[in-house]
Amino acid sequence: MISMNLKELRERHKYTQEEVAEKIGVSRQAVAKWESGKTVPDINNCIALAELYEVELDALVGYSKDDEKIGLKPKGKHIFGMVKVGERGQIVIPKKARDIFKICPGDSLLILGDESQGIGIMKSEGFLQFAQEIFDAYEYQEEDK
Repeated sequence: MISMNLKELRERHKYTQEEVAEKIGVSRQAVAKWESGKTVPDINNCIALAELYEVELDALVGYSKDDEKIGLKPKGKHIFGMVKVGERGQIVIPKKARDIFKICPGDSLLILGDESQGIGIMKSEGFLQFAQEIFDAYEYQEEDK
């Protein structure tokens, strides 16, 4: 499993074996042996590879094409499925998404839009905290003048 995942991820990121080896500090031969299944990387190299390819460590070592049809997913990225927009523009956020992002009834959500990228939704507290940090940093700069 891990050998196929390593090869697929390397090709997806358009890296050569030499580039992967250089980025994580091993030989090209080590990368070739991992991808061929002759050996497996130790835990430290698995962690480095998961970080390099931005995937969960569990997915790197345990993902099998037989298990899922979506493929190796980037770390922290999710596909929750399709939703329909109701008559008045309302949507139902899937339960799995509500659970992962701890969205509860009564929460305020901020809707962001980019005409080329789409719509994003985030909890308003996160945005307000970020805005407060910007404001505080600006005030700190003004005090130093």
